[in-house]
Amino acid sequence: MGLGRSAAVVIGSFPIGESDLVVSFYSREHGKIRGVAKAARRARSRFGGALELFTLGELVFFDTGRSDLLRIDHFDIVRPFGGLREDLEALGQAAWIVECVTRLTADHDRHVALYALLVRSLRALETADRPVHVAVCFGVRCLEVLGHRPRLDVCGGCGRAYPFARPALGAGGVLCERCAREAGDATPISPGGVAALERLRATSWEEALASPLGRLEGELAALLEAHMSGLIGQPTRTGRFVREVRRLSPAPGGRP
Repeated sequence: MGLGRSAAVVIGSFPIGESDLVVSFYSREHGKIRGVAKAARRARSRFGGALELFTLGELVFFDTGRSDLLRIDHFDIVRPFGGLREDLEALGQAAWIVECVTRLTADHDRHVALYALLVRSLRALETADRPVHVAVCFGVRCLEVLGHRPRLDVCGGCGRAYPFARPALGAGGVLCERCAREAGDATPISPGGVAALERLRATSWEEALASPLGRLEGELAALLEAHMSGLIGQPTRTGRFVREVRRLSPAPGGRP
C-alpha cells in the first residue's frame, strides 16, 4: 500500500518497547487498522496528546508490507472529544460504542457508514444529557449497518406474524414464547420495546436522538448489550463498567 492517509478515530492503544505505542484506529478509508507510533510515550513526543482514546484526526501512515502493523507518521487532531474522558457516564457509553465497532469488524474491512455513525455518536455524546440514549441510537443503527438487522414483523423461529404475547429478542429478531423457550438464549422484550426499536430505526438520526424513550431506555440498553454480546460471543468488556457507573452515580442530571 505504501503511503496512506485517512480520517480516523482512535479506538485503542497499548505500550510496546520502551517508548512506542501500538494504536488502533477505525478509519473512513481502510476500516480497522493498527500501527506503531514511534516514541509516542516520550515526554516530548511529536504526537503530543493526539493518540488519546476517541480522538478524531487525519491519519498519515506507511505500510511496509512486512508486518500487520503500519507505521504511523502523523495524526493531526480534528476533534479531541476530551469531554468524553471527563464524565464517567459519557466515558462508559463511548467505550461501549467503540468496543462494538472494534469487536464486530474485521481488520481492513471498510464500512464508510459505520465510520460516519461512530463519529456522529461521539459528537452527540459530548453534549448529551442522557448518554445512554445516544448509545441506544448507535446500537440500533450499528446492527443495521453491519447486516444484523433483527426482524420485528414475524417470529424468527416459526414465522408467526407479530404481535403475539410475551415476545423475546433472539439472534435473528423477535421470537414468540414457544420459540424463545426453545432457543434458550433469547431476551424478553416488552411490546413497547419492540415498537421503540422499530421507531428508532425508521427515523433519521436527529429524530432518533430527540425521541423520548422514558422507562424503555433502560430496557433497550440492556437488550442491545445482550444482542451485541451474542454477536461477539461473550459479554462486552465495557458493559460491566457501565452498570457499575449507574449503580454508583444515581440520576445526576437525569442520568440512570
